[in-house]
Amino acid sequence: MIINRNRTKASFLKNSCFAILLIVTAFTTSISAQEKIEVKGIILDESNFPIPYTAVGIVEKYIGTSSTEDGEFSFLVSKNELQDSLSISSLGYNPFKIKIEDYLNQEKKEIVLIESTTELDAVKILAPGEYVNLAIKNLKNNTITSPHQVEMLYRSATTENGSAKYLVENYIKIKARGLGSYFGPMQIAESRKSADYRIWKPNLRWHSINALAQLNPFRPNDSQHSRNIKKFIWKKTGDSSYEGEDVVILEGKNPKMKWESIKLYVGVDSYKVYRIERGKTLYIYKKHQSGKLVLSYYKHDWHLSKDRIDMAYRKHIKETHFKAEAFVYKVITNKKQIRVSPYGINLDIGMDNLPYKKVFWDNLSAPPDTKFYKKIKDGLEGQFGVPLEKQYLLVNK
Repeated sequence: MIINRNRTKASFLKNSCFAILLIVTAFTTSISAQEKIEVKGIILDESNFPIPYTAVGIVEKYIGTSSTEDGEFSFLVSKNELQDSLSISSLGYNPFKIKIEDYLNQEKKEIVLIESTTELDAVKILAPGEYVNLAIKNLKNNTITSPHQVEMLYRSATTENGSAKYLVENYIKIKARGLGSYFGPMQIAESRKSADYRIWKPNLRWHSINALAQLNPFRPNDSQHSRNIKKFIWKKTGDSSYEGEDVVILEGKNPKMKWESIKLYVGVDSYKVYRIERGKTLYIYKKHQSGKLVLSYYKHDWHLSKDRIDMAYRKHIKETHFKAEAFVYKVITNKKQIRVSPYGINLDIGMDNLPYKKVFWDNLSAPPDTKFYKKIKDGLEGQFGVPLEKQYLLVNK
């Protein structure tokens, strides 16, 4: 048998070079993927007051976030997005755009929004209840109703007697079909939690994200929170604007429960619902690249007084406070890219068994800590002097 050693050597060198090329390419791709640039700052009004819950990002690519209750924001972009426009939209203010590269070159990372002027013609304004009916009727036109995937950072903090006791953060995926439909399958994809210092640990049979669906007056559900808002008594309480559209502010009273009221911010021309306030619950919507509305931010506060706490713990706890909020990160409309494996909807928040993946959380474009969350984190670390990062490593196994 004759072996062509030159050909064998050439083949070996060719294969080796190809293998090296693959390794280099993979390494370069990995490095490139990690080269993220942080876009951060604060949204202010003309009086230098922070503007909370403002939509900030690249609308065409659905990259961005919402400003926190302190007006601050932070999200990540790649070098490919430096020439894109940073869009800022908030109820009551003129929209603002600036090229991302130009914004990053600014010395002060501040964006000042100009308050919009709105004078609605009383003759052209419909009856308050009619706007509510038209908002309901146009839900399918104004929100994404085809199957899509919503991804969000959902976090919940608990205090007892004013002291920080527990913090849970979940990265959640939901298969949705818009406001006019029932809540779709939900998956806790990633999770991390602090040590649990609570005295009272109510073991709920459902994740608190259920409240996001149940408390929204436009979403059908079978809970005790479901309401027929067409029967509310509505009145106009003010006006505003959103991206050039006049917005009417409506307040509705429940005739059967005098204490209950709901406030809606409805577009005069499109009947889009840009904001919903229900007690301590808040929903903020923004425009998707399709022009339809998607959820941008959600917040809910539970304040439980002593009489609502389990009898066995009232001696030690005078009041407890739960605060949950969600920042929407992605909306995926391509059906082929929708990936939701149901997990966690029937688990009390923090009861999942997912491991803590530090790399994921380090690379997540998390919102800046507000004064509230700084206090929570400082309080948790001050319990026994254990850093929060160490708590994540010890608790999330």
